[in-house]
Parts: sequence; C-alpha cells; structure tokens
Amino acid sequence: MDSTVTPESFRQQIATLTAQLAGRTLDSTLDAWLNREHGAGSATFKALAAACEAGVAAGWLANREGGGIKYGRIFKPAPDLHGFSVDVVDMTDIAGPHHVHPKGEIDLVMPQGGSGAKFDGRPAGWLVCPPGSAHRPTVTEGRALVLYLLPEGQIQFT
Repeated sequence: MDSTVTPESFRQQIATLTAQLAGRTLDSTLDAWLNREHGAGSATFKALAAACEAGVAAGWLANREGGGIKYGRIFKPAPDLHGFSVDVVDMTDIAGPHHVHPKGEIDLVMPQGGSGAKFDGRPAGWLVCPPGSAHRPTVTEGRALVLYLLPEGQIQFT
C-alpha cells in the first residue's frame, strides 16, 4: 500500500482532472476523449487507480457497506473540484441500486486483482453517462473499483 496517498493528495489529483472536464457536455464525445487522453494504461489512469487502491486499503475510501457493496462519498461538490462530487465503490459481481443521473455521471472503471471485470459491460477505462440517464450499476467478471464524478453531486435513487 502507498501510504503517501492521502485524502488531500487524492483531492488534488481529482481537481487536476476536473479542471479539464469543467463546462464540457457529458456525452459520447467526452467518453471518447477521456478514454483517448486518460484511458486504461495512461499515466492518469494508473495514478488514479493506485490512489483509489491505497485509499480503500487505508480505509478512507469506500468505507461504508450495504447490500454487498462498499461505497462512500469522499468529497462533496466544491469549487476546487469544478462542481463535481467524488464517490468510490468497490463491487464484485453485483448490481447496485437503480438510480438516475440528472446532470450525468462520469465513471472510471478499475478492475482489481488482474480480473477482466466490467462495469455496465465496459472494461477498464471511462464511461460517461449523459444527463437524464439511469442504470443499475453492475460489475461482472470479477472485482472493480469505480470512481464516480457527479455534477453538483446530483443522483436520484429510484
């Protein structure tokens, strides 16, 4: 475990990324851009995955549990995060509760333990859900950590 990763350093990593997302439309164009510029194998992906893994191991990320899913909102929406909230979940072959994304959702899928885990059918990398979309977040084929960025922290469980 990397003990140099702290909630403060993690927040700075996220702020650096959200600065590039501020004001962009959450759509397939952003999905493609994120996967091209910051996708699986990139320095950004590796750094965020390492930070999430360290935070989960240290107990300050995904530190609640319900229905077989570890989860937690580490940061509420804030100006330094360009209005995004930050949640991390730890899921293994499970579907979470159905919800709607009033302003969209940006997900970073990080398979764990060498698994080929997929989140909503997507492998390692980014998934952008547009405003008004809804799903039951589902991890298949193993364990994955998933980082959620929600504009203004908006989510509606159904």
